[in-house]
Amino acid sequence: MPTLEWIGKSKVINHHQEVPFRVLDRKYSFDENGQHSEDNGSENMIIRGDNLEALKALLPRYEGRVKCIY
Repeated sequence: MPTLEWIGKSKVINHHQEVPFRVLDRKYSFDENGQHSEDNGSENMIIRGDNLEALKALLPRYEGRVKCIY
Protein backbone atom coordinates (compact mmCIF):
# COMPACT_ATOMS: atom_id res chain seq x y z
CA MET A 1 0.00 0.00 0.00
CA PRO A 2 1.43 3.44 -0.90
CA THR A 3 2.32 5.82 1.92
CA LEU A 4 3.22 9.49 2.17
CA GLU A 5 6.64 10.23 3.63
CA TRP A 6 8.16 13.61 4.49
CA ILE A 7 10.89 15.02 6.70
CA GLY A 8 9.59 15.45 10.25
CA LYS A 9 6.59 13.14 9.76
CA SER A 10 7.33 11.23 12.96
CA LYS A 11 7.13 14.48 14.97
CA VAL A 12 3.70 15.55 13.67
CA ILE A 13 1.92 12.26 12.96
CA ASN A 14 0.19 12.27 16.38
CA HIS A 15 0.00 16.05 16.93
CA HIS A 16 -3.80 15.97 16.89
CA GLN A 17 -3.76 13.95 20.11
CA GLU A 18 -1.95 16.80 21.91
CA VAL A 19 -4.62 19.40 21.00
CA PRO A 20 -7.28 19.61 23.73
CA PHE A 21 -11.00 19.39 23.02
CA ARG A 22 -12.88 22.69 23.09
CA VAL A 23 -16.56 23.50 23.54
CA LEU A 24 -18.19 25.63 20.86
CA ASP A 25 -19.80 28.78 22.26
CA ARG A 26 -22.76 29.88 20.16
CA LYS A 27 -22.74 33.65 19.86
CA TYR A 28 -25.63 34.55 17.53
CA SER A 29 -27.56 33.66 14.40
CA PHE A 30 -29.49 35.64 11.81
CA ASP A 31 -32.26 34.76 9.37
CA GLU A 32 -32.51 35.87 5.73
CA ASN A 33 -33.99 39.24 6.81
CA GLY A 34 -31.14 39.95 9.21
CA GLN A 35 -33.25 39.20 12.27
CA HIS A 36 -31.61 37.57 15.26
CA SER A 37 -32.97 34.29 16.54
CA GLU A 38 -31.72 32.04 19.30
CA ASP A 39 -32.44 28.73 17.57
CA ASN A 40 -33.76 28.49 14.04
CA GLY A 41 -33.13 24.74 13.67
CA SER A 42 -30.29 25.25 11.17
CA GLU A 43 -27.09 23.28 11.50
CA ASN A 44 -25.11 25.90 9.54
CA MET A 45 -22.17 27.31 11.48
CA ILE A 46 -19.30 29.69 11.04
CA ILE A 47 -16.47 28.75 13.34
CA ARG A 48 -13.67 31.20 13.96
CA GLY A 49 -10.41 29.77 15.24
CA ASP A 50 -7.85 27.06 14.72
CA ASN A 51 -9.08 24.42 12.26
CA LEU A 52 -7.86 21.44 14.31
CA GLU A 53 -9.55 22.76 17.46
CA ALA A 54 -12.75 23.38 15.48
CA LEU A 55 -12.74 19.87 14.03
CA LYS A 56 -12.20 18.32 17.44
CA ALA A 57 -15.09 20.39 18.86
CA LEU A 58 -17.36 19.08 16.07
CA LEU A 59 -16.29 15.46 16.51
CA PRO A 60 -18.86 14.43 19.18
CA ARG A 61 -21.75 15.71 17.04
CA TYR A 62 -20.61 14.57 13.59
CA GLU A 63 -18.45 11.48 14.21
CA GLY A 64 -19.15 8.87 11.54
CA ARG A 65 -21.27 11.28 9.46
CA VAL A 66 -18.53 13.11 7.50
CA LYS A 67 -16.63 11.52 4.62
CA CYS A 68 -14.39 14.38 3.52
CA ILE A 69 -13.23 17.75 4.89
CA TYR A 70 -11.00 20.05 2.87
